[in-house]
Amino acid sequence: MDKKKFSIKSLSIKNLSIQSSIFMYFTVTAIIAIALISLIMFQRFTNSLNATIIEENSGIIGQLGESIDSYLRNSMKISDSIYYNVIKNTDISGEDIKKGMNLIYVNNDNMIDDIALISGKGELIESMPALRLKDNSNVLESNFFKKSMAESEYIHFSMPHIRDLFDQNESSYSWVMSLSRAVEVTDEGRATQAVLLINLNYMFFEEMFSNVNLGNGGYIYLTNDEGDIIWHPRQNEIYSGRFKENNKYVSTLKDGITVENIGGKQLTLNVRTIGYTGWKLVGVTPSAALNIDGIKFRFFVLFVADLFLFLLAMINAFISNKISNPIKLLDGRVREIESGNLNVEIVPSGSYEVEHLGNSIKNMLSRIKVLMSDLVDEHNAKRKSEFDTLQSQINPHFLYNTLDIIVWMIENEKPDKAVSIVTALAKFFRISLSKGKNIITVKDEVEHVRNYLMIQNMRFKNRFEYSIDVEDDILSYSSLKLMLQPLVENAIYHGMEFMDGDGKIEVRVFKENDSLYFTISDNGLGMSEDVVATLLSKDIIPSKKGSGIGVKNVNERIKLYFGNEYGLKVESEPDEGTKITIHLPAIVYGEKDEDR
Repeated sequence: MDKKKFSIKSLSIKNLSIQSSIFMYFTVTAIIAIALISLIMFQRFTNSLNATIIEENSGIIGQLGESIDSYLRNSMKISDSIYYNVIKNTDISGEDIKKGMNLIYVNNDNMIDDIALISGKGELIESMPALRLKDNSNVLESNFFKKSMAESEYIHFSMPHIRDLFDQNESSYSWVMSLSRAVEVTDEGRATQAVLLINLNYMFFEEMFSNVNLGNGGYIYLTNDEGDIIWHPRQNEIYSGRFKENNKYVSTLKDGITVENIGGKQLTLNVRTIGYTGWKLVGVTPSAALNIDGIKFRFFVLFVADLFLFLLAMINAFISNKISNPIKLLDGRVREIESGNLNVEIVPSGSYEVEHLGNSIKNMLSRIKVLMSDLVDEHNAKRKSEFDTLQSQINPHFLYNTLDIIVWMIENEKPDKAVSIVTALAKFFRISLSKGKNIITVKDEVEHVRNYLMIQNMRFKNRFEYSIDVEDDILSYSSLKLMLQPLVENAIYHGMEFMDGDGKIEVRVFKENDSLYFTISDNGLGMSEDVVATLLSKDIIPSKKGSGIGVKNVNERIKLYFGNEYGLKVESEPDEGTKITIHLPAIVYGEKDEDR
């Protein structure tokens, strides 16, 4: 047991794996940070948030209560203005009362649907706008009339109801709240009792509630002093019985904030009494909503999350730097090696795995240097050997037959033709050598194939015709040496085999955009699709009289010198002929690669 403890204590951090180091540091740090923050801050966040939401809701309810109180007082002031400024100073038998009521109605038509002055006998004295009581209406039995006459010293507000006292017009059957009071009127000098009725626009009243929101699940409603609901956001559901409100119980509560368990739900109730009327404004907030709602709570959580992430980022930066710096250093060296710099100095450091990896890369780099040196030497030797072989592949039969033709011409006293063919042969071999260069001008390459065609045309005794078309402005561009001659040779030996004076070989060189194109076309036997498909994958077996330079050889040399996007394209049909297109970059000779 003691030995095991000693082994664990003596274990160096350096010998731990990267995964173990990161796991140990980050796990311990995260657990400690989360535990401390959760234990210390969670309760404070919850309590502070709940208090903030309740305070905000209380402010909203207070503002709404003040608006309702102001609305009711304005309504009472309108009633006072009609009574004291119009009715008391005017005899109802004259026209002045009508003018006075009309002026007040017009100035407050946004709040008032109509104004009516009803005598103690239930007869309509005056109204604004002009109204007429329904024939079957019994005003004397109406609640507002009886209540106003019985308690003449008070102003009375009714519950919201359908306006159905008067004959139908455009505003009949709309929802209103009635304000009524007993008044004393003068009729031809005699004082008598009457009732002033003002129907208040309920929609104007309802608009005050439309923009009030207590958050998720919270709402506000209004009752009268007896607990009857005046306004509720789910009023239609209450009337239809689909929703039940505990308004009767709530109306017995005192003003302030209480937490009640109603219907199995814990609710936070905020009750406020509206001044003169005794109406109660009730704010209801489910306790569950207090834990998830509120802008301040979200901001507070965001702040704590940011602080937590910042602390973790600082700690993780320190830990990750401690662990990853050796890896970053090694990665930088490897990137330099990838870019082609093999002279990088690698100093292994860090944990056991990183140090071992650094030593392995260092040893591998040394071996790569040796192998690349050997490979470069071998590649250079191979290229030189291939090129030497290529040049030596000019078949002796071609030279022998050409010299035989020259002798025949001299013997037959045709010195001019002999001179021409000797000159062409000399130019042919001079360009073939080209001082050891592989890249020559288009002019020299075309001249080389021209001399070759002239010699072969004499050898084959004009069995075929040939033409060479090249644009003058591209003669100075770069071309690969011995590129056209092998392809023309194939056209002669394979395409013209059974032609008897009808053969045609066309060589064309032109430039398009940034590319040079060489085309060799013949009207020979052509090839099938299968032969064309395999033409560039294997060398064509040369005829005994050919140079032995295959089409594949030319294609590979082009790709070697200019890139894989360049090379040959072969098009052929049996008995129709063959067309080979060479694609090269348009590079002016001497700008680069002229010495290759």
